[in-house]
Amino acid sequence: MHVHTNSYPWQWTAADYVDFSAYLGSTVRVAYSTLRGYQISIRLFLEYITDSRYGWIAACTKRFGRAPEQLADEWNTTRHSAEFEARPGRRPLTFDEVQSLFDYLDDRVRAIRQHGKKGALAAFRDAVIFKVAYAYGLRRREVARLELPDLRHNPAVRQYGTIGAIHVRHGKGARGGPPRRRIVLTVPEFDWVVDTIVQYLEEVRPRFGAANHPGLFVTERLGFVAPVYIGTRFGEVVCEAGLDKELELHCLRHTYSTHLAEFGYDPLFIQEQLGHTYAASTAIYTHVSNDFKNQQIKRALSHLYSETGKRS
Repeated sequence: MHVHTNSYPWQWTAADYVDFSAYLGSTVRVAYSTLRGYQISIRLFLEYITDSRYGWIAACTKRFGRAPEQLADEWNTTRHSAEFEARPGRRPLTFDEVQSLFDYLDDRVRAIRQHGKKGALAAFRDAVIFKVAYAYGLRRREVARLELPDLRHNPAVRQYGTIGAIHVRHGKGARGGPPRRRIVLTVPEFDWVVDTIVQYLEEVRPRFGAANHPGLFVTERLGFVAPVYIGTRFGEVVCEAGLDKELELHCLRHTYSTHLAEFGYDPLFIQEQLGHTYAASTAIYTHVSNDFKNQQIKRALSHLYSETGKRS
């Protein structure tokens, strides 16, 4: 707001606030939720400096001859009127798209190795990052901050060894609270990720020289892979693989939720796996395919007609 208006808070007007909001929405084209976040931040800041208990009104009036005013109200602030406010392009990937994405990642690693070029280790690491994000429905920060001790045994599936579950310790906090933790179980339909992680741990990670580093995914300089890098790299890979450029890493989380639903998992289980407090949040992430819906309809019709036949 300060940069956009080139003025100080005690000089801001309601017109400046409206103009800044229009700039974010039409020029920068931020998401509705992001726009509302900016507006709420400005409102809370102005609430603070216009509170007489803190003395800023008197100080500004004495020094500058003008005091700041509260500019944001319910009439000029974006309302939370829809459950899903992300861009329309954010959607789950189809099974074919997931396969194409992972095939491209694997082919890229092989191509780099065959040509003797640098970057094979990073390419393999990135491929595993994306596969883990999909197989456990993780956000980019959650997968970036995974550490070796976060790989857990699950006594119910001893065949998965130390990768029966993942302890997510950097989950999204609620209302500015600390990161929330959860245990995400390895499910049978995604158990291919176990061999993927094992191969990475045995063949690739040691070659980064990361023996004493706690991170699961490390850089060449022995640091954690940055969440921003993961998101940016995924966007590049999507374009390189010839997929819809609107797809982003968070779409893998939507895909995970959707595929669990199509595999027949209970909604409460999916909610726990994703770490959602409310079932309504999980519902936003779940978009079952038309094929799945048609299968359910055929199953219902088959049951209905069989029952009708018995009655007749």
